[in-house]
Amino acid sequence: QVQLVESGGGEVQPGGSLRLSCAASGNIFSIGTMGWYRQAPGKLRELVAAVMSGGSANYADSVKGRFTNSRINANFTTYLQMNSLKPEDAAVYSCNAEQVLSTDWTLSNYWGQGTQVTVSS
Repeated sequence: QVQLVESGGGEVQPGGSLRLSCAASGNIFSIGTMGWYRQAPGKLRELVAAVMSGGSANYADSVKGRFTNSRINANFTTYLQMNSLKPEDAAVYSCNAEQVLSTDWTLSNYWGQGTQVTVSS
């Protein structure tokens, strides 16, 4: 059983910063990609950022230059540093782990429970 536990959401003023954390636990051998999605009310869920096991990361155009997605492979943790936050960044942010290889050699994808990010003055 693999679980993703997120932390770090909250409310911030426009221009402020937040750092989200996501820790994967369980019988994990390796994780391919770890990333973050977000969904605002009335909108589709969208990919925000994803970082591969080698460290290279991809970002949505709307967050490039403001957000940084990093990970520590040794403890299966990923972080999303969000700077210069805008009201349109407000959403529920969910952590995603793809190509999770468990110690029983099964390969699956997992989601965190989601954390709310609110950006308002």
